[in-house]
Amino acid sequence: MLPRPKYIDKLNKLRDKQIIKVLTGVRRSGKSTILKLYQEQLLKAGVKQEQIQVLNFEDLGLATITDYLKLYQYIDQRLIPDKMNYIFLDEIQDIPHFEKAIDSLFIKQNVDLYVTGSNAFMLSGELATLLAGRYIEIPVYPFSFKEFLASVPELSHQEAFNRYLERGGFPFATELEDENTYLSYIQGIINTVLVKDILARMQRGNTTLLEHIAAFLTDTNGNLITPTKVANVLSNNGVKATSATVMAYIEKLVDSYLFYRCDRYDIAGKKYLQINNKYYMVDPSLRRALLGQKRPNMGNRLEGIIYLELIRRGYEVYVGNLGKKEVDFVAIRDGIREYYQVSLTVQNEKTYQREIAPFLEIKDNYPNILLTEDPGSYDDNGISQVNVIDWLLK
Repeated sequence: MLPRPKYIDKLNKLRDKQIIKVLTGVRRSGKSTILKLYQEQLLKAGVKQEQIQVLNFEDLGLATITDYLKLYQYIDQRLIPDKMNYIFLDEIQDIPHFEKAIDSLFIKQNVDLYVTGSNAFMLSGELATLLAGRYIEIPVYPFSFKEFLASVPELSHQEAFNRYLERGGFPFATELEDENTYLSYIQGIINTVLVKDILARMQRGNTTLLEHIAAFLTDTNGNLITPTKVANVLSNNGVKATSATVMAYIEKLVDSYLFYRCDRYDIAGKKYLQINNKYYMVDPSLRRALLGQKRPNMGNRLEGIIYLELIRRGYEVYVGNLGKKEVDFVAIRDGIREYYQVSLTVQNEKTYQREIAPFLEIKDNYPNILLTEDPGSYDDNGISQVNVIDWLLK
């Protein structure tokens, strides 16, 4: 198991604090592995094995725990008095009213709770109401490029980046050399998300429509779209859908962490815009699995990697609207804004001037950063041009 110190450090800072640690993220992004690494650290720190309870609800051995009361009783009977008990509940979202069991465990002074889930549903509704202010969410993503690089030490930075663009960063997939096995694994993740995390929660879900929408979002990764536009394109291709239905399915794909929505931000007016969003896939591997060998838009694919990296680093990320011009990303953290443009190359002067044109119209002094695959770093009148690999490895 490759270490993931960023996540372990977060858990260490929250250890023994009376707050529920909720790890969220797409299936197979590494949530369970992070908890295993953390459990090993607890044991090394002197915690006894009997103080640790691990319940993975994808394990058929726990199939008899069918409701919140049985869950609570199972855990409560195994608690060690007068010692801190570390409770790990993995993929708990399918236990009806699980939040009631969590709430009852939370009030115990000798219980430290860790929970994972693969659908935003678990952080909505009654859980949010019942446990408001009692939990902290820790989003987990597939490997960043920096993490991916550690898994392929035999490759140069450029070779590793090329592979990352193509194969993505789902942790276990990085170990699969055989191409067919790799694709089957990624397709298995997607199918599980579509069927188990989305369709199972819908009364009359349409598998074919959901697959077409997922493929469309993948193909238009980084383009401004509306539900009406998606519905029209699908209808023209023989797949009938209303804009309302498309919007409902897109929301489910976002709730399952398979895609992330990037809203627009009016830079001049300093306000958020609600229409025409962009959607980015959680990992580059989705493209191969959903679109096969269709030729990608390389610029958009690079843009998607930058978006996810900004999210990983804790930024709120928006598409910048500036009159008729667009800034690829407005990234906000701790009240500070950064502006990003992403381009494969700007070695052609005309391309360079086009890419920096939006920066020249911004009337504040926040950083302007142009990320490209060109080698070297430059600073031109306050506009920083940085090689994307160097930036990803910062």
